Amino acid sequence: MKYLVLIYSNPTTWAHPSFLHHEGSTEDERKAMLAQFEDLMGEIAESGELVDGQPLAAPALAKTIRARAAGLETVDGPFAESKEQLAGFFVIDCETPERAAEIAGRLPDTRFGAVEVRPIMSGSGMEM
Repeated sequence: MKYLVLIYSNPTTWAHPSFLHHEGSTEDERKAMLAQFEDLMGEIAESGELVDGQPLAAPALAKTIRARAAGLETVDGPFAESKEQLAGFFVIDCETPERAAEIAGRLPDTRFGAVEVRPIMSGSGMEM
């Protein structure tokens, strides 16, 4: 089953990978997190579990579009109700939800933001 892994980060320190730009981290801590990230990406690429992953541009570049009675409404930004914004994503293909959570939990981003794991439904949605 495929899972969407969403990484949330504080846009005030926006850069990629976002965990490398967290205030208060030492150079050694940053190097260790980068090694952890690279090891995880190598592992899940080699196992075939990594389907895709991309960082996203800063939230200031986002547009939100809503259909309203008067037509389409477009506003700047994602306007999430928290200080964290969606920073990037991975699509992984794992045997179990526990494995997807284990992979997500190993991302260094969990130390400073949030990482969400959501099953991706097939066209029928019957697997849920």
